[in-house]
Amino acid sequence: MRFFLAALFVPFAASADPTLECSDASSQVEIGACVRDMELAVNDAVEAALGIAQSSAQELDEVTGRVVALPALVASQTAWITYRDAQCEAVGASFGGGSGTGIGITACRVELGRTRVDELLQFAN
Repeated sequence: MRFFLAALFVPFAASADPTLECSDASSQVEIGACVRDMELAVNDAVEAALGIAQSSAQELDEVTGRVVALPALVASQTAWITYRDAQCEAVGASFGGGSGTGIGITACRVELGRTRVDELLQFAN
């Protein structure tokens, strides 16, 4: 199971700028579609990593007889989503309403999502 998950997440570390990964696209529309596809894949990876982290947190709570790890993880995920959305809106605002705004926001969400996957996998046993 871990091998499969590791193989799933390895490509995310390949590049820090998702738009550069779409370099074979010939227009902003194609770049936008490419980055949106990446965002969908990253969202799936975040959900998978969160599931793994939640299982580990639940197990820790059961072993210790304390109910703190899982609620802390849930609070952390909620706060991360709020941060991601605010941060990427700020990135979008830096485009000054230009045509690359949507691509910038989506690329930001991909970058932060990739980092979140790594963070969540640190909770795995």
